[in-house]
Amino acid sequence: MKKKTSAASKVILTLTLLFFYLPILYIIAFSFNDSRSLTKFGGFSLRWYEKMFADSTMMEAVLYTVVIAILATVVSTIVGTVTAIGLSKSKKVLQAMVERVNDLPVMNPDIVTGISLLMFFSVLTVKKGFLTLLLAHIMFCIPYVMLSVTPKLRSLDPNLIDAAMDLGATPFQALTRVIVPQIRPGIVSGALIAFTMSFDDFVISYFTTGNGVNNISILVYTMSKRVNPSINALSTLVIVAITLVLGIVNLVPILHEKREKAGSEKGKSFAQSRKLMAAVAGVLVLAILGGTVGVSLSQQHKNAAAVEKYGSNVLKLYLPGEYLGENVIGDFEKQFGVRVIVENFDSNEMMYTKLMAGDKYDVVIPSDYMIERLMKENYLQPLDHSLLPNLENMDDAVRGMSYDPDNEWSVPYFWGSVGIVYNHENVDPAVVEEQGWEVLRNTDYAGHLYIYDSERDSFMMAFKALGYSMNTSDPDEINAAYEWLLQMNDTMSPVYVTDEVIDGMINGYKDLAVVYSGDATVILDENEDMSFYMPSQGTNIWCDAMVIPANAENPLLAHEFINYMLTYEAAFDNTETVGYTSPNAEVFEEMTSSEDLYAENAAYLPRSGYEKDEMFHDNQTLMRELSKLWIKVKAAK
Repeated sequence: MKKKTSAASKVILTLTLLFFYLPILYIIAFSFNDSRSLTKFGGFSLRWYEKMFADSTMMEAVLYTVVIAILATVVSTIVGTVTAIGLSKSKKVLQAMVERVNDLPVMNPDIVTGISLLMFFSVLTVKKGFLTLLLAHIMFCIPYVMLSVTPKLRSLDPNLIDAAMDLGATPFQALTRVIVPQIRPGIVSGALIAFTMSFDDFVISYFTTGNGVNNISILVYTMSKRVNPSINALSTLVIVAITLVLGIVNLVPILHEKREKAGSEKGKSFAQSRKLMAAVAGVLVLAILGGTVGVSLSQQHKNAAAVEKYGSNVLKLYLPGEYLGENVIGDFEKQFGVRVIVENFDSNEMMYTKLMAGDKYDVVIPSDYMIERLMKENYLQPLDHSLLPNLENMDDAVRGMSYDPDNEWSVPYFWGSVGIVYNHENVDPAVVEEQGWEVLRNTDYAGHLYIYDSERDSFMMAFKALGYSMNTSDPDEINAAYEWLLQMNDTMSPVYVTDEVIDGMINGYKDLAVVYSGDATVILDENEDMSFYMPSQGTNIWCDAMVIPANAENPLLAHEFINYMLTYEAAFDNTETVGYTSPNAEVFEEMTSSEDLYAENAAYLPRSGYEKDEMFHDNQTLMRELSKLWIKVKAAK
């Protein structure tokens, strides 16, 4: 019986280890993948490591992550330890009250803490960046240190300090030579937890950072919106670094114990070498910080001409993640002698929240309906067309969009549509063209369907399938669309996805998917079995555009950037890298006429002038209703 129990325990242990470590091994293996795919191995290559090290944004994120984690750990460990020691000698009522307050950040959802800090810094008109991110990390790390140190203090003899002082020690000596050595394991544990929490944090960091200061978690999140295998390379290096650190942390006590047994002199030598290692680590951190400051000062000197011309040499750009050409920012910085701070948002609503909180950006790139809202609420400033001579390069199809007929407030950045990507080897093109959106309820393809997890896009296809406007506010039409989606959910067993649809369709995991045209362009480019179709019932023609917020600090340089993005070189790099349709007429013509580019790619060319196609208008009441219904649709699965 014991043997059976032991065998079962081993099996459970093995399965548990596999559950935890197989994903890590998967990431490591695919960091050496020659293909862009995140799921199919296309041969051994170091290309993603090369790309990662060549990406200054990634390297800066690693630097900020390490520096902030170290500083937050040091400060929070000192503050948390001193506070815990002070509380241990305080009245029980005060101890209980402070401990309850200390527990709040631990128990509070990160999203609540993040938004609270965002509003707090905004009320104080503190510019978000390195300092606010560091303060936020110190704030949420202190409770973990106190929770680790407090139990150790409670286990101490309360008479230790008195005994030390009776023997001639000063209060400070009693603290540092008696109390601290006794509670050292708790301090070390608290410091390790603080470092881990700081290094790993995403939610709070996302709301409290700014001015281009990103940590690894924010960077990976924004990169994961589209297929970017450099994530695997970065993750692998982080895993290797953590493994080495853990190995050193576990080996040091063993080596220390052996040296102590070998003799006190060797033990003293070991202690000296350990102090030397700590000093070297400190010097390295200071050198990194000094180098960063030095580069910043050097760049400020170089950009003196830009300061004189524009009033500032810094442009703050806020746009969706993975939405820039590879050389766009670097070329702009070189040409104009300025520095561009790039920040990413994951949704228009997140961008809106930050603008409401008072965050300042020079150029923002929201979607059509959000531009309409920003215009109504006076968050934008009108454009000076005399500073935008390259407006003449715009394609006629993107001039005078319904949300901004005179381009008074915005200049198109990308535009496109929403359509159906399908595997023409498994799905008859004639059926797709005949049924349009209704093919998503064709039970012949049940279980082979990706649906974009978005109430806006999902209700759009339901409205269009039923012959309604996607901006309808009619309760009966909304309910009919809800029933349409429920029926699709019940009969088709769809998989609800976001940007992972790109990799899924590239690898042919499903036969049908609702996809944005730019993502479809990438899919068709990578998998020749895929086709793209915009249903005859109509679809969403969307446009993301460049705007200048009313509180922009550098509107002159903002106009310069917008004008630059309309040049042939910048527009070509942008559209070739990202896959979405360019507003530049010459680039659009070249992309759709060259076989080496997107001439054969049906997804790159949005439909223009079709009467059943629409753009979304800002209607927050409607969207709140659709959000509630969309949750019910998915819950019914």
